[in-house]
This record gives sequence, structure tokens and C-alpha cells, in this order.
Amino acid sequence: MQYSVLGSSGLEVSRVCLGSMTWGIQNTQQEANEQIEYALSQGVNFIDTAELYPVPPSGDKYGDTELIIGNWLAANPTRRKDIILASKIAGPGLPYIRGGAKISGESVVEAVDASLKRLQTDYIDLFQLHWPNRTSPHFSKHWPGKVKFSSFDTQHETNEMLEILQALDSCVKAGKIRFCGLSDDTPWGINTYLNLSEQHALPRMVSIQNEFSLLHAKDWPYLIENCVRENVAYLPWSPLAGGALSGKYLDGKLPKGSRWSLEQRNGIFRDTPTTHAATARYVEVANTYKLKPSQLALAWCDQVDGVTSTIIGATNMAHLKENIAAFETPLSVEAMQAISLVFKEYPVPF
Repeated sequence: MQYSVLGSSGLEVSRVCLGSMTWGIQNTQQEANEQIEYALSQGVNFIDTAELYPVPPSGDKYGDTELIIGNWLAANPTRRKDIILASKIAGPGLPYIRGGAKISGESVVEAVDASLKRLQTDYIDLFQLHWPNRTSPHFSKHWPGKVKFSSFDTQHETNEMLEILQALDSCVKAGKIRFCGLSDDTPWGINTYLNLSEQHALPRMVSIQNEFSLLHAKDWPYLIENCVRENVAYLPWSPLAGGALSGKYLDGKLPKGSRWSLEQRNGIFRDTPTTHAATARYVEVANTYKLKPSQLALAWCDQVDGVTSTIIGATNMAHLKENIAAFETPLSVEAMQAISLVFKEYPVPF
């Protein structure tokens, strides 16, 4: 296993981050335990979760994934030090999470305390804002006209961000969290937080996790260059585009129990004719170079300059082993050239 430094935190994290959003719906406690044990045995030291999980989110299941991780930690207290544990506070919009309210200073403290209780730990290594208070161009809102940036008051947004940073600072000083980061944000969001941190001597955002894959690479090059220059770790989530890049949804297939067979909060926005056309071509490339389609997609993500650690997820051990193995061998020059040809033909499939 290879390791990278998590932005300005100084923490060394594995190039593979074990995602957990299926634990509690598609995976049981026992299956989650097995995934954690295997990942640790392969050198993975980075686990990502969120108060929102499992996904698809619901009021009945809210917080269950953290509970599952907490049960494992309670059963293995001496191994807490071996894990860089990341969690996230949900943004606005879900009525069963703090009435759907925006993230505020008060809700940051409340969410941290609740996550610590569910996780059965004294501290969270990386506490992230799951999505910003303002509408951001994620979840298929990156197309022109989907977000009206001018409708948000810059000073108002900045004031809210300062209040959030001040609350995160209080949690850092109390020893509840070590570092903080972003998710589903933009270069303006990154830089505003960094500027506020410098101006007010507050904690610095050390990372951002955004959706990034062969089918959704809109963060390259501008946001990722921003991360490199500002020493902010870039953590791709959904590197298989919700499982599409495995090829399992080709030819109209919808495997029982798969992600796309479940109701999604933002709809199945990745399910487009262009997505399937691009995926079919990537499957051909994978077959040519004797790789699993998932391994091709993950290995590509790992080699992108600026990527710190890629967040993977699996609903069974066979897929988890296959996915972790993808990071063992870099793609050949020939494979990269073949991928590039497909990418240029299908740069924005959804």
C-alpha cells in the first residue's frame, strides 16, 4: 500500500480510503466488520463515513453507519490508533436532520458530539462539511444554468462560513476533532475558507472530497490545481460513477440490490445513453489490457496528479478485494493512451 500526506495536516493516509455508505442497508454489521478487517490487513488506514449514511438516506436509517463503525471500534479499542477516521456533518435540506436547517456554529458542535457518541470514540481525525449551505454545482448541477451563483449574497455566505470555522475551532481545541475538510464544494469555497482561516487564526481546511471519475472529471484541471497549490488533499468519491464503470448496468441490466435499483435522493442522474456508450468503450479497453473494468477506472483515478486518496466502496468481499488490488499496479502507457482516446470522445457523459 502506498501513502500520501493529507494536505497540510501532516497525517499519512493510504491511497485507498474505505468508504462506508452501504453499511446499514446493503451491508450488515458482520459484513462491515469483515470489510474493515480486510482493508486494514491490506494497509488501508483511512475510513470515511458521515452522519447521513447509509445511502440512500432516510430518517429511519440516519446515523446507522456510524453506529456500525462504533460497534467495531468498541470491540477493538486498541486499534483506534491505527485508523484515520473521517466523518461529515450533513448540509441543509433533510427535514429529519436538525429540521433541514443550514450548517451553523451550533449545529457543528451538536453534530460532532452526536457522531462521537455513535462512533464510540473520543475524537474524529477529519471532520468534513458534507455539502455547503449555498447550492453548489454537484450532483449533475454542473451544467450551465443549473445554479444561479449571483442569487447568493457573498458577504452573507462568508459570514456563515466564518461562524462554521469558529465552531470547528472550538471542537479542535476541545480535542473532539483533529482536522477539518470540505466535500462537494468549489474553488471559491476552498479559497474563502482558507482566507478566513488565515485572517482569523482558525483551523485550515486540509482536504476536499468531490465526485471524480472517468465519467465525471469536471474538477480537472482547475479545482485540482487549486488543491495542489494550496496543499489541500483531493479525495475522489464515486470513482466508479455509482458503479457504472464496473459495466454491470450495460445492456439495460439492473442487478437486484445494486445501487441503481434503490431510490436515490438525487435520482439516477448518471444513467444516460452517453454514460453507457462511454462505459462500453472503457470495458473494451479493460478487456484488452486484461483488467477488470472497475480496476481500470480506479487505477486511472489513482494516477491523476493531485489525487491524495480515492474513496472506494463495495457491497461484497470479492468486489472489495478486486478494488483494493487495482491500486497495486500502475496502468501502462498503452492503456493510458487507449483510455485517453475514449475520454476525449466522451468527456462529460452525464
